Amino acid sequence: MNKFRDVSFGEYLFSKIDNNKYLQKLYQNILINYSKRLFNLSDPEDPPVNIEDALTFIDVLSKSSGTSLSDTHKTRAQEMIALLYDMYPQNEDIQYCLGSVLATTCNFLGMKRLTPDFKSASLLEQILTHFNRNYLSVPSDEEAAFFPAQKEIFDSLSKPYFSYSAPTSMGKSYMMRVFIKQQLMKGTKKNFALLIPTKALINEVTNELIDNLTTLLQETNYRIVTSSGSIALETEHNYIFILTQERMLYILIDDPELKIDYLFVDEAHKISSSDKRSVFYYKVITKLEERQSTPHIIFASPNIPNPKIFLDILSKKAYLRTENSTATCKYAPVSQVKYIVDLWERNIRIFDSYTKKFLKFYEMPRPYSLSELIVWIGDRKHNIVYCKSKNDAIQFARNYAKTQEVVGDKKLQSFAEAIRRDVHKEYYLAELVEKGVAYHIGYLPANIRMQLENYYREGLIKTIFCTSTLLEGINLPAENLFITSYKKGISRFSEVDFKNLIGRVGRAKYNLYGNVFVVRLETHEAEIDLKNFENLLIADVPPQKLSIEAELKSNQKEFIVNTLLSGNVEIHKTPKDQSEDNYDLMRKTMLILVGDIVNHQNSRVRREFSPYLTPEIEEKIRAEFSVTGKKPDDDINVSYDQIQGIKELIRNGLSYPKIHDLKGGANYQEALTFLNKLAVAFKWRIYENQTLGAGEGDHYSKLTWYTVLLLQWMQGYGLSYIIERSITDYAEKRREVRVDYKEKEVFNGSQKHKNIIIADTLEAIENVLLFRLSSYFLRFSEEYRRQHPDDPFTNNWYEFIEYGTTNHLRILLQRSGFRRESTEYIRRHADKYVRGSSDRPKLLKRPLLDSPNELVKRDTEYIQYNIPELFLDEGEE
Repeated sequence: MNKFRDVSFGEYLFSKIDNNKYLQKLYQNILINYSKRLFNLSDPEDPPVNIEDALTFIDVLSKSSGTSLSDTHKTRAQEMIALLYDMYPQNEDIQYCLGSVLATTCNFLGMKRLTPDFKSASLLEQILTHFNRNYLSVPSDEEAAFFPAQKEIFDSLSKPYFSYSAPTSMGKSYMMRVFIKQQLMKGTKKNFALLIPTKALINEVTNELIDNLTTLLQETNYRIVTSSGSIALETEHNYIFILTQERMLYILIDDPELKIDYLFVDEAHKISSSDKRSVFYYKVITKLEERQSTPHIIFASPNIPNPKIFLDILSKKAYLRTENSTATCKYAPVSQVKYIVDLWERNIRIFDSYTKKFLKFYEMPRPYSLSELIVWIGDRKHNIVYCKSKNDAIQFARNYAKTQEVVGDKKLQSFAEAIRRDVHKEYYLAELVEKGVAYHIGYLPANIRMQLENYYREGLIKTIFCTSTLLEGINLPAENLFITSYKKGISRFSEVDFKNLIGRVGRAKYNLYGNVFVVRLETHEAEIDLKNFENLLIADVPPQKLSIEAELKSNQKEFIVNTLLSGNVEIHKTPKDQSEDNYDLMRKTMLILVGDIVNHQNSRVRREFSPYLTPEIEEKIRAEFSVTGKKPDDDINVSYDQIQGIKELIRNGLSYPKIHDLKGGANYQEALTFLNKLAVAFKWRIYENQTLGAGEGDHYSKLTWYTVLLLQWMQGYGLSYIIERSITDYAEKRREVRVDYKEKEVFNGSQKHKNIIIADTLEAIENVLLFRLSSYFLRFSEEYRRQHPDDPFTNNWYEFIEYGTTNHLRILLQRSGFRRESTEYIRRHADKYVRGSSDRPKLLKRPLLDSPNELVKRDTEYIQYNIPELFLDEGEE
């Protein structure tokens, strides 16, 4: 019997081409010659590259088809021609080949920027390019065109269930925005929801969508909603929700009748992460599947080989009846040239992504610091420097800034003054931005983060030092990415996170390639550091598993079931050295499981525990938790034992402390007593032992400080006042400052100590007040309303902490989309900008758009489209 199958010549050619030794040598020599120019090395001997041969290979690779490697071949062809074009921009053959490759790969975005006048010498190829350009045109923007893989994915977004994976630079969220715009233009009346992984991304995604839709929002009666307190929810509209998974859950809990027609889960690989927040995805999906009409559910993830894994979250398995419910794309419109720069061994190697080999490139004649390396390579270029921790980001940025002169730009000087005014006059960041340098970390105020990103895009800020926060979806035009650690915090990078990280340099909107420098610092003596970097570069992204499968061990699952059988939900660390993330994941999974058992919900979580559950065990658990007072609810941030304590306190008369003096705020001692009572009822000693529950016995050591911050925050004070008060408190009481993980020093008034206090204060506001304490106040407020349905409840501290003020006008403006800092400026200039009553204010649009306050102006530019009824045009009363 003939064991061979017929293959075309092209299929045979493309299946063998990667093994061609001459191609491998040409590619490596192109990398070396490009690198010599990048590093400004003067060695006159370039390795030989026969341009004609190289262009022939590039042309063949760009036309690859009929093999699973076709996407990789096209990416390689584009990378090779882009590097040749960078080295020889005047070479007409290279110019022509660049246009041909971009046309063949249908990279019309690159053509528009680099070869807008390209015309193939072949009439047939001209016709084909014209056809492809029309076929791939974006429905809501005829000037734009999809990549072929984008088109395939876009056409699948209307399927009931769909999961797709593509390189970081492919524009996965762009397709969602285009789909939504197309639906609005067609007159569709549906509700859309975009789940995004971090709160910091909400503003960027919202602004991009408003830029896309502008007046179409008002014309079609749609509103964008970014929190459960949005004022748009009070009137009849169709909605586009842009939310984190936690916020989405609270929206669904608040409105059981809300219909979601399309749910888009962006950065879906987070469902596989060890992060405690991954468990909220399971709960959101289950809540939506409970509804009479299940939405279309679409998952988008970067670089993973098995996107179908996320469809396994669905309980109904309906996706099995959906044809072609997944798509995996490997073509990348942007490539990365990767290096290992070993500052300890003083050498540089190039990484060949195709042979997975490291090419010896350069021996450094002297020691280099990280700052000197960035100056050497990144002078006058857009650089991002990844650091594993906030402290590293700040210190590395300060070291680098010493090599830079003050730019003298008026915008940067004004920005630096604003930072000194709004945060503190000695805040490190202010002196850095004057030199075109910045650090970008999670607790920075939103207005400062936004301005940093804008000035980076404008080219005023050239180099940003950051933690992983910046790299989780924010699109910036970086030419160089320096990676200084293989860790994210104290954990190692997973392969998928590392590939997602390096994909952030070079974006299709800005360029065809970027440079990645994996830097072994001069302090990294261990050989293992180098090996870990090498392994991350070499390794492919493995098939992903869901977090509840991969991160919870068998003994932990048994422990959860045994705990529920005992009729208890108070769970302790297993093992005792369990990480906070893993503990929270275990606890929240348990709260989902008990709810699903009681409600007979065939969820993915319940299926995961099926080896440990029998019908008899489930019936016992159901009996234990079906009784009044123990029946689980949908909020997995708290458990019934915590709720019982709060119910008892409110029944015994506890309420939020009265705010007798609107200017002076609540009484400190009353507020501290109140928080101490919450600490016992909510069991903060067990569940929040690093922050709200820190201390021993009856003493909660951090609550005194959190109480002061809380009262100042709710009174509407600006950050500069709150920070100055914290610094004064340290000075007056000669308190100790933690200078690192092990060492403390008595506060001495130095800029270093002040900046530590600034960082601690900003982090406490962001992570304790606005995240942890806010969620507990929400549950307290809900239970108080339940027990006091006739109380007007004007003293709602959840609202005061959420918006950072007790002022009614400022709360309404924030619920409309203005940032907290903007609302204080508008309040102080109310005579110029505000008309009507404080309950129903109207804003004068033109004066706000002309405001000297940049943040107010920018907020208004977006909100005028999303909440148009808030504004008065010129001449309106």
